[in-house]
Formats: sequence, structure tokens, C-alpha cells
Amino acid sequence: MNGVSIMSITNRFTEIAYALLSVALILVVTRILVRVTNLLITRIFEREATRERHRHTDPKRHRTLMNILKSAVRYVLYFIGAMTALDKLGVPTSSIVATAGIGGLALGFGAQSLVRDVITGFFILMENQYSVGDYVRVGSSAGGITGIVEDMGVRVTKIRDRGGELHIVPNGHIEQVTNYMGSAMRIMFDVRVAYEEDLDRVMGILDDLFLHLQVEIPGLVEGPNILGISDLTESAVVIRVMARAQAMQQWGIERQIRGAIKERFDAEGITVPYPRQVVVVRRDTASDELRSGDAPVSEQVPSSSELRKPTGK
Repeated sequence: MNGVSIMSITNRFTEIAYALLSVALILVVTRILVRVTNLLITRIFEREATRERHRHTDPKRHRTLMNILKSAVRYVLYFIGAMTALDKLGVPTSSIVATAGIGGLALGFGAQSLVRDVITGFFILMENQYSVGDYVRVGSSAGGITGIVEDMGVRVTKIRDRGGELHIVPNGHIEQVTNYMGSAMRIMFDVRVAYEEDLDRVMGILDDLFLHLQVEIPGLVEGPNILGISDLTESAVVIRVMARAQAMQQWGIERQIRGAIKERFDAEGITVPYPRQVVVVRRDTASDELRSGDAPVSEQVPSSSELRKPTGK
């Protein structure tokens, strides 16, 4: 009996030692997998950042998305490792998994808006719809907001408009995004000249001015170029001009081009069109005859007493 008891105790200790060794091995393997996946995610994002270095990208976006992926992978691996370790220790993991599933379902129903914000924010970061510093317009059922993105996260996006107000928009409320950033933003406006001006001379002056502006304005990417005559209004000939500028500089460059055109027109004596109105006066022949005395007034115009005379029987 003593031998049997010693044998059973030895086997029990062996099983416990084997279980503890298995749990330790599972934890070590889980830790190694976490480190390897973190290293792979870091390498992937570094390669992506190197590939997009020539484009307008946001390093903060890469860091945010990288940290989200690392956290998600770490939690999944730790959960799997913990369930495997508990199973080795003889703990029923099926009930734990079922409880976790029910709890997750209840949390999803109770925090639908939060879950929607997080999921939408993850896809915004993943698809690179916009980055910090971009000039965007985000639309929702309540209206649209236009401004510069100051900060973006998994749950909210912070946008500051031209008036200085900071708008904090939940990502789940963003239904449409218009990104105004690009390598070459278009500038298009009209120049009006009077009909009396020689159009060939005006075109030549503009071409010469635009050649100088291409050197003087560093933010210009293309143009300015004359597209041609776009309209003939009541008082002016409309010439359309187009150019391309670096992002966020198109408005200032457009003002510089307009000012340069005004100065050159003044120097060349080109007339600026102004509204005109032609009045045609028609002379009444009958009034002229009455004034000249060719016909008596009494025969042409009835007296006031005759006009007031009643017409009854």
C-alpha cells in the first residue's frame, strides 16, 4: 500500500510538473510569437513609409495604425495562449469562451455607436482617406465640415475650419470625405477685357507675363496658361486662365496672378470693361405736328367738358 501510494503521488507530481512545464512553454511561445508579429508589422509599415515617402503622407497615421495592429495581434495571441494554458491545467475553457462570447455580444449591443466609430476609424486609417494636415470636407446627414485635419484617431477626427473653430467629429458619423490635397491643385479664373481692345495684343501680353510668373512664383507647378475665350458678355470678352500649384498654396498663388495681371494691364493701358447701357429715344411724329400748329388743337384733342359729359339717353 505504501508503494502504491508513493507511486500515485509520484505520478501526480509528474503530471503537475508536466502541466506547469507545458504552461511555461505555452507562455514562452506566446511571448515569442508576439515579438515576431510586432517585428513583422514594424517592417511592413517601414517599407510602406519608404515607398510613400515622395507622396503626402502622415507619419502619425502610420504609427497609429501600427500600434492598433500590434495591440490587436497581442490580445489575440495572449487570449489563445491563456486558454491553452488553462486547458492544460484542467480548467474547463469552453464555459469561459461561451461567457466571453455572450459578454462581447452584450457589449456590442450596448455600445453600438462606439463600436461603429472604432471600426470606421480603423478603415479610415487603413485606407488612408486623409492624413493630419490635409484640407478636407467631411459630410454627414447633419451637414458638412471643411477645414484642416489637426488630429485623427480610431474614434474621432479633429478638424479646424478657417474661422478657427475646432470640430471633433466621431468617425462613425463620417459618410463622405472630400480631400482637397494633391500634388498639383488646379487654379482657374477668368480675365475680362473690353471689346475695343485688340485680343491678339492682349493674348501676347498675358503670355509674356505668365512666362515671368513661372519663375517668380515658386509654388507654381504648371502654367499659368491661356485656355481661350470662354464667354462674350454684354460688356466684356472673357479669357479663361488655368494653372496648377502645390497643395494649400493655390489660393495665395491665384491672388498673386490676379494682382500681376492688373498691374500689367495698367502699364499697357488695357481698358477694364465696365457696364454700359444704350438708350434709344424715339420721336413721336404726332406730338411734333401738334407743336408745329399744322392741326388745330380743338380738332385733335377733345375739351375737358366733353370728356366729362355723361353719355346717358
